[in-house]
Formats: sequence, C-alpha cells, structure tokens
Amino acid sequence: MAELILLTNPTAIRVHTPGVSLAVDFDSIAALKSWLHLAGLNDPDMLTGEHTGTTDDGRPYRQMTAYPTWHGWEFYALATDYTDTPALDASTADRLAALAVA
Repeated sequence: MAELILLTNPTAIRVHTPGVSLAVDFDSIAALKSWLHLAGLNDPDMLTGEHTGTTDDGRPYRQMTAYPTWHGWEFYALATDYTDTPALDASTADRLAALAVA
C-alpha cells in the first residue's frame, strides 16, 4: 500500500474483495497511466478500457479503467476526465509557460 501511495496520489482506495482485490480511483487519466508506467504495469496485454459519456446532469467525460495484478492483488483502477473544462486563454498560457521556465 505504501508503494502505491508513494508512486501516485490516488483519490480513493477501497477493498473490492477482501484479501483479493482493491478498487483504486485516480483524479485523471494521466495519473492512472503514470501509475501503470511507474509500477511497471503498462503491459500491452493488460485489460484496459476507455469510453466517453455524459453524466446525469449533462457533463461530458472520458473514463479509463485498468485491471492489473500487482504484488499479488487484483486492482480495479478507474480515472475520469471531464471534457467540458475550458482551455486557457493564450495570455494566461504564455504567462504560465514563462513562470515554469523561471
């Protein structure tokens, strides 16, 4: 469990099946993919899935699931990105880029 938390920052960890599997939520698809990579779980044969949808209130999203086995545990990993977030305006993006370089 400590390694999971050190490699990433999951938003939730729950026992899915006692002694067998954990359900882990990530705050973004990028965070889930990063954990899979850092944990050495990015095997092309691993069961994963992505889909798009709309919440009950009409908010569009993209969702990714992954089902790796790690350290003897089965994981049910889930991440959701909401796709209605507006892009940054050019001026803000330029200032942030300059700040990142400084």
